[in-house]
Amino acid sequence: MWQQFLHVDANGSHSYFVYTPKTYRVGSPVPLIVMLHGCRQTAEDFAIGTSMDLLAEQHGFVLLYPQQTGSSNHRRCWNWFLPTNQQRGSGEPASIVGMIKSVRLNTARWLIDPARIYVAGLSAGACMAAILGATYPDLFAAIGVHSGLGYQAATNVNSALRVMRRGGADPCQLGNAAYTAMSDFSRIVPAIVFHGTRDMTVVPANGDQVVQQWMQTNHLASKHAYTANFNHPTCVTRGQVLDGYSYVVATWNTSNGDEVQAYWKIDGMGHAWSGGNPAGSYTDSRGPSASVAMYNFFMAHPMRRAYRQSIISQKIKRHHTLADFFRKHKEGVKRNTA
Repeated sequence: MWQQFLHVDANGSHSYFVYTPKTYRVGSPVPLIVMLHGCRQTAEDFAIGTSMDLLAEQHGFVLLYPQQTGSSNHRRCWNWFLPTNQQRGSGEPASIVGMIKSVRLNTARWLIDPARIYVAGLSAGACMAAILGATYPDLFAAIGVHSGLGYQAATNVNSALRVMRRGGADPCQLGNAAYTAMSDFSRIVPAIVFHGTRDMTVVPANGDQVVQQWMQTNHLASKHAYTANFNHPTCVTRGQVLDGYSYVVATWNTSNGDEVQAYWKIDGMGHAWSGGNPAGSYTDSRGPSASVAMYNFFMAHPMRRAYRQSIISQKIKRHHTLADFFRKHKEGVKRNTA
């Protein structure tokens, strides 16, 4: 069932759409996957092109499709390149998280499993997915980046156009920035990346750099326990789509065997959702299904209970710290006016 809602906050009004599978029964905990469209797309177009709604029917999860407004960006791009949209509690990331909060609070319709909330996107939407993974690691269990760029790869329109065509800054530097953005909620964020080797809109070097950036971020977030070498994956698998593209899948694991990152490079594919439905824009049906691969990756990476408990403890600590600050400030004001 496809439903439209309106989210209103300090950043304005944004439509968002929720797809609920017909088999869903209210009261049953269910995963939520947030899907972020690319430039010149709408939420509905992206849903058609990715066929994620069909997967939701098969596997029983809920989908949230935020939609960018033409007034925010005339090409309907998420403004991932603006500093105000690269931090927690600000701009478009805060609006998207607000939509998720609305869905989670609407328990009359859905009971979202807090350990299984994920975000994926294409192009500008992929960039925003990377931002959300860095700024809200306490909310998203894992992220999917398709034909996108790394966190803070650009900080204005001109630099965005430049890195899209040439590749970005040192991925270790970007990884450090993403780790800093995590603040008190730092943790390993599993990430799956897709990129075509003939993408002329966001050149393939960016796919490599997204993977390398998350290697550095996760290395720091794990207190150096996770150490991955881009040139030496844990596993490399090669595949061929019948009458389509060949591809390579590289994965990197922790020392105890847990998969953290996956990188799908599609040989010959351009700027398009791999394995997508040609009825939607920016899709290429000749590639392996990014939708299936991302779903499988996500379901294999729920947020661990120990980390969720530490998040709750951290938020309680923050609340008490703020409460003490305002109490002491109020007492100081009283003494000064006495």
